Amino acid sequence: MSYEPRLKKLYKEEVIQKLQEQFNYSSKMEVPRLVKITLNQGVGAATQDKKLVTNAVDEMTMIAGQKAVATTAKKSVSNFKLREDMPIGSKVTLRKDRMWEFLDRLVSISLPRVRDFRGINDKSFDGRGNYSLGIKEQIIFPEINIDKIGKITGMDINFVTTANTDAEALALLKHLGMPFKNQRNA
Repeated sequence: MSYEPRLKKLYKEEVIQKLQEQFNYSSKMEVPRLVKITLNQGVGAATQDKKLVTNAVDEMTMIAGQKAVATTAKKSVSNFKLREDMPIGSKVTLRKDRMWEFLDRLVSISLPRVRDFRGINDKSFDGRGNYSLGIKEQIIFPEINIDKIGKITGMDINFVTTANTDAEALALLKHLGMPFKNQRNA
């Protein structure tokens, strides 16, 4: 018997059925699904201190459970003391079981640890069914040891779905447990 992540099982057993009823899909294959989650962190002060990028890569590797890579500058900007191919951030792309595990930890453990948390904004969709979420402090993740943090930084989390519209993507993410703020018209 193989292991299946909790949210993946929930998606297969309940969410597909609910979305099929809600949007009148003729087939299960039309139902939107989560394709990947990308985490991205820019380190602005990396031009002065190269260790900040390696720390960001290590932290993101701990958070994601998968090796993160350093991102480099595409062109030189003299005002920012930035040279081409200089490391300036870190990123990681999660797919399949690691994606489902990360989403489960994000929804059930990390987001409730945000100070004064009242839900996430439901306006951050791109018009094509993808959602972006900004985190101000990486210390909301339990994998990060606060005593070993040199600097508190934020990160961007992007959810890529197969949904055609923002409404379909919103319904998908709501059914998967994303804690959106209460809408005024709902």
